[in-house]
Amino acid sequence: MLKLSLIVPMFNEQENIDRLTTELNSFFKKETRFIAEVIFVNDGSTDDSLDNLKKVKHSSYTYKIVSFSRNFGSHAALRAGLLEAKGDYITFLYADLQDPLSLIRYLYDEIIAKGVDIVWAFRNETAVSRSEKLFSNAYASLMRRFAIANFPQKGFDVVMFSKKVKISLNENIESNSSLFIQILSLGFKQSSVFYNKQARKAGKSKWTLSKKIKLLIDSFVAFSFAPIRLVSLIGIAFFISGSFWTAYIIFRKVFYDDLSSGWPALVSILMIGFGITNICLGIIAEYLWRTLDASRKRPVFIIDEIIDGVKQEKETKSSSLVV
Repeated sequence: MLKLSLIVPMFNEQENIDRLTTELNSFFKKETRFIAEVIFVNDGSTDDSLDNLKKVKHSSYTYKIVSFSRNFGSHAALRAGLLEAKGDYITFLYADLQDPLSLIRYLYDEIIAKGVDIVWAFRNETAVSRSEKLFSNAYASLMRRFAIANFPQKGFDVVMFSKKVKISLNENIESNSSLFIQILSLGFKQSSVFYNKQARKAGKSKWTLSKKIKLLIDSFVAFSFAPIRLVSLIGIAFFISGSFWTAYIIFRKVFYDDLSSGWPALVSILMIGFGITNICLGIIAEYLWRTLDASRKRPVFIIDEIIDGVKQEKETKSSSLVV
């Protein structure tokens, strides 16, 4: 029987522990198509989340608790869970249960039926504030434009993937990066399902403005060279503008002599100077980007499957001889 690993990161979720484990026990008790293991990752909680988690009953699944020394963030928690996961398929769930447990069944059905390695859960409707929705839409648009072309417009929080994807992720652990975008960029066969995200019933969301800004910066620095190219483009624009301005003031000086001395020449020097400086910075940044990219040791390519054509040919010949 196949095994499913469910990774649950949590940070100060003491109000949700009882409800979470009760629903997990109920859900996996009814599910007979796979064996479930749940990996709880305590991301440096300062409340009673860890103590409550140790006290509650875990009856319908095997479980493991990974506890951090301090708060490292949800993506670090997910990566820690991946290192401990033993399942044939792995997925994530959050302690607030805004993503319903039934979503696991939909993801599993899709990944088995389609024979793919990755299935995304795309949000259909989201019970969030208008500001959060605006940030999510803006973030998705920027990522689609400058980083990952197939980034979903409505975003995602949950994904299920096969063991081969887990192995690839564990071999390429990146700090200050986005785990989800890394999965999205791997290129394995993918599919998707849609669901409605629910409102949080207890506790307070830990998705603060500072964490959103960090995710935005990490995503662009890790997966896009657009900021570096922007420096170069600004430099080129300054240099071209400065050159035209220089030609203009020389023309006015020679033919009309109606410009006051001092500031036109100063503006010309500053524009050309800033342009040359930014172009030089852009060139240096290009080399730094390539150094950073090489230091991550991301694979140049990922092999999904190898078919030994020679072996198949031999088997075909031998079978034809038998006939």
